[in-house]
Amino acid sequence: MRLRKEIPNIITLCNLLSGSLAILFAIDGFLTIAVLLVGLAAVFDFLDGFVARILNIKSALGKELDSLADVISFGLAPAIVLFILIKTNPGLQYFPRLEPYLPYTALLVAAFSAYRLAKFNIDTRQLDSFRGLPTPANAIFIVSLSLISGPDALDKTNFFSGIAGNLWFLLLLVPLSSALLVSNIPLFAFKFSNGFGFKQNRPRYIFLILCVLLWIIFGWAGIPLSIIFYLSTSLLFGKRYFL
Repeated sequence: MRLRKEIPNIITLCNLLSGSLAILFAIDGFLTIAVLLVGLAAVFDFLDGFVARILNIKSALGKELDSLADVISFGLAPAIVLFILIKTNPGLQYFPRLEPYLPYTALLVAAFSAYRLAKFNIDTRQLDSFRGLPTPANAIFIVSLSLISGPDALDKTNFFSGIAGNLWFLLLLVPLSSALLVSNIPLFAFKFSNGFGFKQNRPRYIFLILCVLLWIIFGWAGIPLSIIFYLSTSLLFGKRYFL
């Protein structure tokens, strides 16, 4: 019985370990592997809560542990990836005096992610929806940029690689993502609290199908586009259709 109660926590620790490995691989220059590990951490992040609900397990320890794991996987890991994308960007050569310092601005993403997670833990409004951009969504957006731009991009011929590889875009992303993390913008959550039936979760399933279509049409660029689609959909229809 005790082991059964620890199953969600074990899954959460898998999230933390995946994020830790992502940081190590990113530092060593294997950004593609780092992206996969952040994606794996996101899977574990979904599963720990899902399994906890299935087993009807509620734990204050699990809630705190989940936030600690998310700080690593969805705060520090994307910050390190963004640090490397800025540090290796050719545009830095035009700012010789600032070149050694600009990459470190990426660490603000980690700081604001930690603030967002602490805020989430005490915000009673975020039981069935989110206020501000969730850290997993922010992390996936940032790390996926390395798939279409950066030193080992998988598709540099994509139209969006020019945008993702623009130094000004990367630098602007730091304050923009930081602000979205701690904002009060209402965003819908992928919580199937009323079962997995299509009827009661139709908007969520339609959203997922459209995200898959974005990935098919735009390739790797479909991943960050899906996060933009998530933001815009929530702003337009969140309260009416998702909450």
